[in-house]
Amino acid sequence: MRIAIVGAGVLGLSVARELAGNGDQVTVYEADRPGAGTSGTTFAWVNSHTKEPTGYHELNVAGVRAHHARIAGGSGAPFGFHPSGTLEWAETAEHDRALRSAVDRLRRRDYPAELIDARHARALEPGARGLDSARSVAVFASEGYVLPAEFLGTLLTDALARGVRLVCPVRVRELGTTSGAARIALDDGSTAEADIVISAVGRWTGELAATAGCSVPMAHPDGPATAGYLAYTDPVPARLARPLTTSWLNVRPDGGGRLVLQALDFDTEADAGAPAPGPDSAMARELRERLAAVLVGGEYARIAEVRVGQRALPADGLTVCGFADDHRRLYVVTTHSGVTLAPALAPMVAGEVRTGTPAAMLAEFRPGRFTAGERSAGGSSGTGNPGRQ
Repeated sequence: MRIAIVGAGVLGLSVARELAGNGDQVTVYEADRPGAGTSGTTFAWVNSHTKEPTGYHELNVAGVRAHHARIAGGSGAPFGFHPSGTLEWAETAEHDRALRSAVDRLRRRDYPAELIDARHARALEPGARGLDSARSVAVFASEGYVLPAEFLGTLLTDALARGVRLVCPVRVRELGTTSGAARIALDDGSTAEADIVISAVGRWTGELAATAGCSVPMAHPDGPATAGYLAYTDPVPARLARPLTTSWLNVRPDGGGRLVLQALDFDTEADAGAPAPGPDSAMARELRERLAAVLVGGEYARIAEVRVGQRALPADGLTVCGFADDHRRLYVVTTHSGVTLAPALAPMVAGEVRTGTPAAMLAEFRPGRFTAGERSAGGSSGTGNPGRQ
């Protein structure tokens, strides 16, 4: 089968790798370079921590398990996944209520979640500061994080080794479908055909689907839920083994002693069309102060770069997977939880595309749930924290 995939992020490359491994003829079209979109600016937290409703939670659990299965099968390390668990503590009354509620709800679902005391937390993270004043502390043992460049590098290398053809940089200008084939029009004036085209273009999903007469509404690109800041440090003399999420700062390791910082209260000011704050900006200074408050050695951190990321957020906040056109030639996959879901979605999507057999777990995530023209001004992530993946 001839399959065209538009988008070389974690989802597009994961699906390409899967399909090529089954013998399909796969071409991936990328407008810039692999990982240049949302996949290159992500907190990369592997979790189903606050993902709601139940179906979305269960889909993310499948993603977490798929990451672990790669390690169990001896192929996990090259994919950049670190099964570290997550440590979270609450310093405000509102966060305390939310954290305790989340732990209770997740335990009822048999998801590894436990409230612990400060002594236990310090045994997990000896460099953690501020634990004695925390209202509550929890550990989520099955979670972890991904180093995005390693993840993308493995996916790209495997996909090309399996015969995937990567065409980049080239922008897909328009899609069209008939009962017999899918047509791809490129911005260089050329065209191509495929038996099926898969859209994996993240936040550009709505625009691309519309060229084929399909409605897949995404959260408004200028809305507060879709844009956010991530700060990247130089190597820091700090000890950190896992993502820490607190009331004021989220931080995870980024390899080589570097850290990634996220403070969601800053995201209301994020503007993807404006230059990101510099390493010596007021935001960078505030992030260093917050890091020093939660981690020994954080006071010596230097912010190397602040990036403005734009999240791939469907209008209702939930994953979209399925055929979007009447001819079943255009398959759309987009989700806010791309890093978590990629290893689980890839075989599901590949199976549906190759055989037409629906994956039961994807039944409530079809693009047909949207009415024509529906759009959200900000979107509801279903996660309680749209900045996390």
